[in-house]
Amino acid sequence: MAVPGTALARHGVRRLEHLVGGRARRQVVVAFACVLALDSADKATVGANATQLQSAFGIGKAQIGLLLAVGSAIGALATIPAGMLVDRVRRTRLIAIAVLWWGVAMLLSGFATGLLFLLLARVALGLVTAVSGPAVASLVGDYFPEHDRGRIYGYVLAGELIGAGFGFVVSGQLAALSWRAPFFFLVVPTLLVFWLIRRLPEPARGGASRLPGGADEIRSADDIESGRADPFPTESAGKANAGNANAGSQESDLARKAARRANVAPRPEALLDRDPAQLSLWEAVRYVLRVRTNVVLITASALGYFFFSGVRGFAIEFSEKHYRIGQGAASSLTLLLGIGALLGVLSGGRLADRLLARGRAAARVEVPGVSVLLAGLIFVPALLVTNAWLAAGLLMVAALFLGMSTPPLDAARLDIIHPGMWGRAEGVRTVLRNGADASAPVLFGVLAQTVFGGDSGLQYTFLVMLLALFASAVITLSYGRREYPRDVIAAARSLERTAE
Repeated sequence: MAVPGTALARHGVRRLEHLVGGRARRQVVVAFACVLALDSADKATVGANATQLQSAFGIGKAQIGLLLAVGSAIGALATIPAGMLVDRVRRTRLIAIAVLWWGVAMLLSGFATGLLFLLLARVALGLVTAVSGPAVASLVGDYFPEHDRGRIYGYVLAGELIGAGFGFVVSGQLAALSWRAPFFFLVVPTLLVFWLIRRLPEPARGGASRLPGGADEIRSADDIESGRADPFPTESAGKANAGNANAGSQESDLARKAARRANVAPRPEALLDRDPAQLSLWEAVRYVLRVRTNVVLITASALGYFFFSGVRGFAIEFSEKHYRIGQGAASSLTLLLGIGALLGVLSGGRLADRLLARGRAAARVEVPGVSVLLAGLIFVPALLVTNAWLAAGLLMVAALFLGMSTPPLDAARLDIIHPGMWGRAEGVRTVLRNGADASAPVLFGVLAQTVFGGDSGLQYTFLVMLLALFASAVITLSYGRREYPRDVIAAARSLERTAE
């Protein structure tokens, strides 16, 4: 007789395989989602534990912001060198090492005897973010065909939100026992994620390992280069030189087809004439920043993460005081936000991909811009009302729109950058994202504690910081949608030139 829980789990696995397109794709998506979940769960844990940490160490909101910021700050410093490694070494092995280091850092956090000890332990956590962002982006590009990336990114980014929800709810409950308990508990998933990553073969750069729908196995770079396996006959790998990041132009790419139908010319400064592997670090950074759409998307994404990071750090404390509910109810409220955001990331990439397939060239930029604008507008009444149930509904819808913006933006960044530069480009992007992550909790904490003060300090801080979301929407819609098709064509031409 089948155990009900086992049967439900098997049904969930089969359903996920159907959604992502087969067993091999499911293996990759689950592994990457778990990597993002680790980092997100840790950051949410500090927020859920904020009251207990303030009591244990005799600190205030500004110091809690510093605890949240230090890991992101270190990650920002390390992310460009990590991006260089991603473009040159085995990415799956690099992520596995980072995950083990993450577990050690969490163990040290649980043993902390003071604020300085805890700060030093969290410095090590920045290395996970530095490696995971560039590595996951590069691997998504080499595992999945172009026309699926928005949808697939939605499933991968779901891990980030599930991790945040796990951190808020589970860690929030454990914090009632001891502030150390959540840190010790989060060491356990590290071993599972390490095992998942170690099972992933390193894919060939350039598309030879890309997984068509229904694939049951992943063909590694080693097997393809040695002749033990043939490249998958996907549209993106049919003429690819196995293991070569400078494979030929991918005519089936929806983004490039839509851009060509828009009849736009590539921007000359975004064209690349040299093998990306020969570029120095400084040359690579300059090239990435010459791609105008990339700068726009990086800025817009950083502003969105700035707001989300600040709210995440103080969400439970704000809910307890503003809506006058207990910690358990506040943790459940943040879970509703997570559900809304999860629905958003699962639908945003799919919507953008469908609009792109219908010939809307800038869909992967327009969907995020409109979504962020709507999220900002709905956040305003959600922060003003005092009824917890009404606020929960508004916040859930706002989180849904905010979540819709991320998968299309991540897919768009792959569209406009040469494949041989994905790791370093994501490294540059992660510098600004981590900078936003690092500065937001500190600024939110300082504003709430020293500028506004009182019981309404966090409310006024959240309302003022909504300007970051509106700025993100304006930048994306006014500049990104105009430049994106031109830079998509420039990336295609660059790929053709370096393949010659």
